[in-house]
Parts: sequence; C-alpha cells; structure tokens
Amino acid sequence: MSVDIINRDAVAEASHASRATAPKESDVFGRIGNLETRLARTPSEIDAAQAVRYRVFVEEMQAQLPAEAMRRKRDFDAYDAFCDHLLVLDRSIEGDSEDQIVGTYRLLRQDVAMANGGFYSASEFAIDELLARHPDKRFMELGRSCVLPDYRTKRIVELLWQGNWAYALKHGMSAMFGCASFPGVHPESHALALSFLHHNVAAKDEWAVSALPHLARDMDLMPAEAVNPKRALMALPPLIKGYLRLGAMVGSTAVVDKAFNTTDVLIVLPISSISDRYLNYYGADAGRFAS
Repeated sequence: MSVDIINRDAVAEASHASRATAPKESDVFGRIGNLETRLARTPSEIDAAQAVRYRVFVEEMQAQLPAEAMRRKRDFDAYDAFCDHLLVLDRSIEGDSEDQIVGTYRLLRQDVAMANGGFYSASEFAIDELLARHPDKRFMELGRSCVLPDYRTKRIVELLWQGNWAYALKHGMSAMFGCASFPGVHPESHALALSFLHHNVAAKDEWAVSALPHLARDMDLMPAEAVNPKRALMALPPLIKGYLRLGAMVGSTAVVDKAFNTTDVLIVLPISSISDRYLNYYGADAGRFAS
C-alpha cells in the first residue's frame, strides 16, 4: 500500500467541496446504543479518521509511512481527497465528533475512481482485468479498514457492515473488493491460512483476479489434504474471516507490502453472493440498524 503524500489543504478543500451541501442526516447509516455509523462530513473529521488510521497502522502494526505522515501522525494519501470515509463514532465519549471516532473505512466507487486515476488496489492487483470482464457492473473498493483496540467487538463489525451495505445500496453497486492483510511480510508464516484460502475460496472464472506479476506471492503453500480447516479458520485475521462469512472470494496470489508490514490478499464480494443469512440480518434495504 504505497502512500503518496499531497498537500493536506488540497485534501481538505476537495473533501469539503464534496460534502458541503450534503444533508446532515442523509449520511447516517445505522445506530446501536451509543454507537453510530455515518460518512465523514468535514475535513476535520477526515483528519481525525486519519489519526485513527495512524494509531492502528503505525503505532500498533509498525507501518513505515513517508516522513511527512510520520511527523503529522496521520495516515493520509492522495485518495483521501475523493474517497468517502465511513466512520463509527462512540457518542458516549465527551467532546466533538472528531474525538468520538473509533473506527473507519475508506470507500471508493468505480465512477469516482475512474475520474481520478483508478482504484488504490490496482497498485498491487490486476483490478483492470477484473473490471474489463464486467462492463455492466459497478464496483466499489473498501480500504483502510481499522478499529481502535478497545472497540474490536461484534457491535462495531456489525455497524461497519451496516454502513458498507447501506452505502452500496444507495449507490447501486454490484460488487465490492479491497485488500485485506495478514501481519508481517513473510507469507510462509501464514502458510496454513493462505493455503486454506487458496484451496477453498479462490475467486474463479469471471471473478478470478491475481496480484500484478512482479509482486505476486504464492498462496498455495500446503497441499489441500494437509490443511486443517478448523485450525486455518482460527488463524485468519478477524476482518478476512468476516468477509468469508458474507460470501467473499479471495484472489489467487498475495502481495507483500513492506511499508505497511503486511501480506495482502484481495477480497472480492459480488453483491449477489452475499449470504442470505446476512441479507436477512441487515435487511434487503439495509434497515437493520437504521434509525
């Protein structure tokens, strides 16, 4: 996940322009108790989300961002200016909304991506080939997912997915995709989990997608008969496990991202593949937690 540093004022100006006329309640996607999920409304909220990302990616996961990002203690790049930023806020925390952000996702629709140079994941995976096979479908990219340690609970996951699902419905999306990460830069240390993904949930045929050839790392590290599914599922990061429950598939090869200290796989989730269990839970109109 390479990070291109740009002037923060430009990010703020572009973000403000895209949100200045938005009705305040139209971007609230769900509430559970004191927790709320909605889109960021102001440059200062985006800045606060970048601070949360810094805390998770740098302070916890040991990512090495460019010097300016490290100095400002913000994870930010050029994409922040035109993406939408999904937030989870804890309204029980005293202070302004910026102080209440405990989780975030970065959302990028295909039309917006194409108008701004493409998808972020295309720097690692052959996204253009996937899009070319589906000219009649509209894709959205999920990225920069993170939640503060004290909030990594079922409720937060439910709200984040409530937000993603409501956003996808609102904009008529056909499929979601995005990078999901294993900690560390040695795929071999995740041989069991990666092999399980390769043998059991690999995206195939029209949904097949691989890493760019010069970055591709093999995920077929153990023969299928040597993979214990129960142990493999326990070894999966919670985010990837959550994607699989929804019905997601995974690209055929991985990428080592030294800057973020991760091994990345590509998640592909056609809307039509989302498990009926979850469609019923969140509601076909994403109304489960809406209020």
